[in-house]
Amino acid sequence: MTSELVIKDLHATVDDGAKAVLKGVNLTIRQGEVHALMGPNGSGKSTLSNAIMGHPHYQVTSGDILLDGESILEMEPNERARLGLFLAFQYPVAVPGVSMANFLRTAVSNVRGYTDQPMVSDNNRPGMVGSNLMPMREFRNELLSKMDEFHVDRSFAKRYLNEGFSGGEKKRVEILQMAMLQPKIAIMDETDSGLDIDALRVVSDGVNKLAGPGLGILLITHYQRILNYVQPDFVHVFFDGRIVISGGAELAHELEAKGYQWVKDEFGEAELVKA
Repeated sequence: MTSELVIKDLHATVDDGAKAVLKGVNLTIRQGEVHALMGPNGSGKSTLSNAIMGHPHYQVTSGDILLDGESILEMEPNERARLGLFLAFQYPVAVPGVSMANFLRTAVSNVRGYTDQPMVSDNNRPGMVGSNLMPMREFRNELLSKMDEFHVDRSFAKRYLNEGFSGGEKKRVEILQMAMLQPKIAIMDETDSGLDIDALRVVSDGVNKLAGPGLGILLITHYQRILNYVQPDFVHVFFDGRIVISGGAELAHELEAKGYQWVKDEFGEAELVKA
């Protein structure tokens, strides 16, 4: 069965709820599809990604988000992740004191259900506390293989997560996380932000390796440049809290050539009032 994420007439506010940011978003993303979501700054694209994952600063006021027909609005972010959602952040944060390997082993163990199993003690190592995490040898072999495949230096496994990493290194590590967690639907919030051309190519190569029948992708971006490397099946223009135009890859080229002013002119406040 093909999984799908359905966003139905979604409205949402930020923090104190004084200002509506999402104003009726409708979108369906299925496994095997790549959707590009493009729009000017302040249009609500990042709010949409955070609302999908259940960030507590964003309140859904009406509408629904369904994964495989089940509403996820009342679920915590970790529950949404276990069901198969993944969010790559625009600005990944550093986590001092937590190595990348320990972070990933814990996350993978949770998503794959190891943490639901009873703790197993290691009889060959007296005094060692039991664990309900993915077996270390199995995890290590998979991690190192994925690090090589997605061009992440093996030494990063022992470093604190994202601490001292360049922008490109942080984004590559997020692609690695996605490869290890194996989501059904991935939301990538401006993954191309802050990348030079070489890092952009490496990250895009990682996205293309992961794209396929088992993964649906929502690729949020301002610019067409990442779409030179990651071919979208659908392109959506996001403005003033909603999708105003949808089309194929040619729509991204039109936006690159003409900018967003024509979108603002056509779908500005006067148009919204009429609606």
